[in-house]
Amino acid sequence: MGLYLSPPEHAIVLCVDEKNQVQAPDRTHPRLPLKRGRAETMTHDYKRHGTTTMFAAMDAASGKVISLCQQQHRHQEWLKFLRLIDVAIPVHLQIYLIADNYATHKHAKVQRWLARHPRFHVTFTPTSALWLNMVKRFFRDLTENRLRRGVFRSVLELLQALDDYADHHNVAPKPFIWAAKAQDILAKVMRARAVLNNGQSV
Repeated sequence: MGLYLSPPEHAIVLCVDEKNQVQAPDRTHPRLPLKRGRAETMTHDYKRHGTTTMFAAMDAASGKVISLCQQQHRHQEWLKFLRLIDVAIPVHLQIYLIADNYATHKHAKVQRWLARHPRFHVTFTPTSALWLNMVKRFFRDLTENRLRRGVFRSVLELLQALDDYADHHNVAPKPFIWAAKAQDILAKVMRARAVLNNGQSV
């Protein structure tokens, strides 16, 4: 929270994560368009043409996103994404990453790479607190606005759609603004902890 509320000077705070197993579904029959008296319809079944993983880093201050699609989400792909960030961010800025505790993010080779690149500083979100990572909001919007009703005849079409969405987002990016007050969030956490300590179901 300190990085969000009081970011260091001469630095950029990036919320980073990957959206894995993004499918390229193609409906078995064309959808029927919206018309008077009938909503748009589509078949419930679909063909799968493959998957991809989208890596994304959202600038907490501006909302701008750096993205990269890869076939897998191992530590090798994570390192490739870190190198992309290293090239994309001006060399005079320190880079603070907010990431979850996924094992790939803590792999030994990743740790060695970070040690050789001291301008990178990684902060991990607490377990079961994915909502603290702002890039999750970008992934949610991506799913709602582009993927959920999308039809893709190949992985290539899916990759193009993901790139186009990120480019369109970056034309007029907006930072995520916390709506809830800190004291309200902490009060909710304390209530949940009290219930758990009493052995009750939440």
